[in-house]
Amino acid sequence: MEWLISLVILVALEAVLGIDNLLYIAIESSRVEPSERRKVQRIGIFGAVIMRVVLLVLLVQLIQWFQLPFATVNWEGVIQASFNGHSVIAMVGGGFIVYTAVKEVWHMIAGDLSSHDKQSKPKSARAAILAMVLMNAVFSFDSVLTAIALTDSMAVMVVSILLSGVVMLMLADRVATFLKKNRAYEVLGLFILLLVGVMLLSEGGHLAHLTLFGGEVHALNKTTFYFAVAVLIAVDLVQSRYQKRLAKAQESSSVE
Repeated sequence: MEWLISLVILVALEAVLGIDNLLYIAIESSRVEPSERRKVQRIGIFGAVIMRVVLLVLLVQLIQWFQLPFATVNWEGVIQASFNGHSVIAMVGGGFIVYTAVKEVWHMIAGDLSSHDKQSKPKSARAAILAMVLMNAVFSFDSVLTAIALTDSMAVMVVSILLSGVVMLMLADRVATFLKKNRAYEVLGLFILLLVGVMLLSEGGHLAHLTLFGGEVHALNKTTFYFAVAVLIAVDLVQSRYQKRLAKAQESSSVE
């Protein structure tokens, strides 16, 4: 019975932590040719599940190496840190996500919306799949470590990963279709990804005991992160509804 409780907890955990992963998959798959999007999503998710299982096996065997510091920086008054494998993966992944989100937002601001879909060069399917798999490894690092802490059963951990992969397969296309039909929400998705990147950067800095100009870097609290995401979603929904009401009011006043 204990294994069943652990399995339910792990599947629920994977579902919550997999929201940002699903969002990244949806946005990344939208960059490829329309005819290849569903195939890219499926291959990316299958590859991500395999990567997560491999990561689980590696972490079980090499957990101590990922936690032990291998590089130290001590520039008094400027930067001090003691990097380990976990901190480096979190910081590199977070930095890449921040770069991706900022780049896409900039393209939205500077690009020509009327010709965006026609003139932008589609991303290759191979590049999109590789990005999905690598980012999944970054996203899943904490969940795999939590799984190791919650149970000693490798079977339970593997089953929870496989079930989360099934859920991602079921939802990926729906999320991508929603973003395609509601392009304005893609901006919201990119800013949520930006927050994810900032959270990973802060977590990596905290794990490395990073100090910049005398100030210690603290990890962004998960509760604070989810609250910030909820506020972003609420603001976007309220603003969208308010704009529709304003448009209706302007139409009625122009008719009169």
